[in-house]
Amino acid sequence: MAHIFLVKDIAFQAGLSTATVDRVLNGRGGVRRQTEMRVRAAIVELEKQQAGAETAARKFAIDIVMETPDRFSTAVRAAFEAEVATFLPTVFRCRFHFAEVMKPGELVLLLDRIRLRGTHGIVLKAPDVPEIVAAVARADEAGIPVVTLVTDLPNSLRAAYAGADNRAAGETAAYLIGERFSGASGQVLVTLSSGRFRGEEEREIGFRRLIRDRYPQIGITEISEGHGTDAATGTQTARAIADDPAINAVYSIGGGNKAVLAAFEAMQRRILIFVAHDLDADNRALLAAHKIGFVLHHDLRMDARSAFRTIIGRQLSGHPAASSPSTVEIVTPYNMPVPG
Repeated sequence: MAHIFLVKDIAFQAGLSTATVDRVLNGRGGVRRQTEMRVRAAIVELEKQQAGAETAARKFAIDIVMETPDRFSTAVRAAFEAEVATFLPTVFRCRFHFAEVMKPGELVLLLDRIRLRGTHGIVLKAPDVPEIVAAVARADEAGIPVVTLVTDLPNSLRAAYAGADNRAAGETAAYLIGERFSGASGQVLVTLSSGRFRGEEEREIGFRRLIRDRYPQIGITEISEGHGTDAATGTQTARAIADDPAINAVYSIGGGNKAVLAAFEAMQRRILIFVAHDLDADNRALLAAHKIGFVLHHDLRMDARSAFRTIIGRQLSGHPAASSPSTVEIVTPYNMPVPG
């Protein structure tokens, strides 16, 4: 019976005498089957305790790299910093690398610099482009797990994806908007920050599919490449609604919602329904003021927890923990969860 523990420790765990444990370990006769099973169970429990102690004593430094508007990076930082406390005594030290707009080449240089400097894991929100996929492969080859956050790189060597089912989120938005029109015609402005992000593309695909199949009387006008910033998104929105007087609903995939609303107000255009994503500070305020009707929310702390577990699993056992998409919740002005 292979083990690395002292006889007295096994005896204490099993509630038996050291003589009895010694007899079991050395295969001597005169021991009941039930007693032998108690000794085996004690060894298994001691192994679990040792593994837990090893994990608890570990410190992990991870790098969180995101191309995203400030309002979303602020929410992500808060989620990760809050979730760190739940893993104590295991310690995660998070190093944040955020920018509202980054060229793929800049992201690649940053990822390579992190890899060469050393890290226990990378959490990444980045465009799904070949050079980023190649940088993820280099990190993986160096033994650094990469967890994609809210937008996936499914054809890369990333260890796991942490985020919502984006296609289902898009379908949910289509359902909310389609049912609001109740068979009447309408035109929806769909805003993306950039078509380079797989997560936004998946939301749009889900939205278009359900609108086409179930609400064919509703048209879609798309704007993109505003990167979720108010200035660019507002300009694009003003141009789109000036060109098409039929636009009377908004599905905001990419953010910049204050600027979108300002553009409609400036032209005195009514919005029948406005569906947005993420409970950042801007959307909380707009929802509370009834400026937007619904926010499709998923728990960023759950995403952080999934990322941490993946990195722990990969570092300690070589295998990332199993993960599943976080749940999409429909939030109204009357059921907003408390921040934190």
